[in-house]
Amino acid sequence: MSPVFTAAALVPLLLKIVLGISILGTVSSTVFLLMTLLATTRYRRRAQTDQAVASATPVTALPPVTILKPLHGMEAELEQNLESFFQQDYPDYEIIFGARDAENPALQIAERVRVRFPNVKSSVVLSGPPTWPNAKVFSLQKMIAESTRSYFIISDSDVGVATDFLRNTIPPLLDPKVGLITCMYRGIPASDFWSSLEALGLSVEMCSGVMVADMLEGMRFALGPAMATRRDAIDAIGGIAATADYYSDDFELGNRIWTKGYNVLLSHHIVNNVLTPRSPMRTLGDQLRWMKSTRYSRPAGHLGTGLTFAMPFGLLGLVAGAGLGHFALGVSLFAVAFANRALQSMVVGWGIARDRRALTLCWLYPLRDLVGSFIWLGSYTSRRFYWRGETYRFGKGGRITPEHRSTESATANMR
Repeated sequence: MSPVFTAAALVPLLLKIVLGISILGTVSSTVFLLMTLLATTRYRRRAQTDQAVASATPVTALPPVTILKPLHGMEAELEQNLESFFQQDYPDYEIIFGARDAENPALQIAERVRVRFPNVKSSVVLSGPPTWPNAKVFSLQKMIAESTRSYFIISDSDVGVATDFLRNTIPPLLDPKVGLITCMYRGIPASDFWSSLEALGLSVEMCSGVMVADMLEGMRFALGPAMATRRDAIDAIGGIAATADYYSDDFELGNRIWTKGYNVLLSHHIVNNVLTPRSPMRTLGDQLRWMKSTRYSRPAGHLGTGLTFAMPFGLLGLVAGAGLGHFALGVSLFAVAFANRALQSMVVGWGIARDRRALTLCWLYPLRDLVGSFIWLGSYTSRRFYWRGETYRFGKGGRITPEHRSTESATANMR
């Protein structure tokens, strides 16, 4: 058999394999879409009930709340985001800001907002240089120590909320069996193209995955932008320090509280996650860091995520179909993948997250799906990642280690 004949026979075989992979991926991504539609219907039904319960909770039953707001540098719309927490329609709450030192420029913005709302109790805690791997958790530990209250909101500084945020997230915690409430979030883009793609991913991809996970196994984790919890639930896991060795401290907090027998609930209330303008490489780098985090926090689930993407399989089908002379089949596979993601964008991004861009730019979301698949592949490369001015490495179980500062494990003596 000549080498030429061997090569000529090999190419069609490879194309047939690629076509088979494309068909398999099209089926799996379609199944995921159907699961997403079911999860969306379920979420809508439960959200209506939860909204009614929250609205019916008398004001006199609402407990005092402490909002914990870690700060780290300047971000887009920071002042508006912080201001939204001072405008809550809630009887009794305070806000504690945390920063590493007084030179943090975000503190100047926080002080400006505090002056405008003297009727809302607020304070600042300076944590100093972190000695734990996760600097945010190091700050949260000191912030919690400053509060005498039992109900907490933990929220990132790039989050903006409606005036009824507390009114909707706190009532479920009145049930002692509930230990944590977590909120999904819609992406608010900066002005650049890559930010628009990232925001679509937050409004569509993130919400889809969370709702499906909640439908299949219930909430066993939390989402960092906005979480509500109680002191007894935090104490049950050994304090917030239990999450200090991890990048995904939000996932760990929710999972550990769930492990202790508390219910973790997905709120019907959705918040805004405001993105800051960044270079394309920085944007992709941040998304790669999040993907790596999921890889170590939920390894089996992260691996299965590869079968939920649609566009890479559609593209493979288009190439294989054209190469085998079945151009119509290839175009059909690509069209199915494209329609799959456009429909997901409209149903979830607009129907659930209420992100109007997910409706008007539903034709762009398939590109986000394709980019996301490459980032997912990239998550299986190195263990190193860059975060908040420092370089870290992922270790066993998702623990992180800074490469350029010494730290002590906050969980070394915990079971």
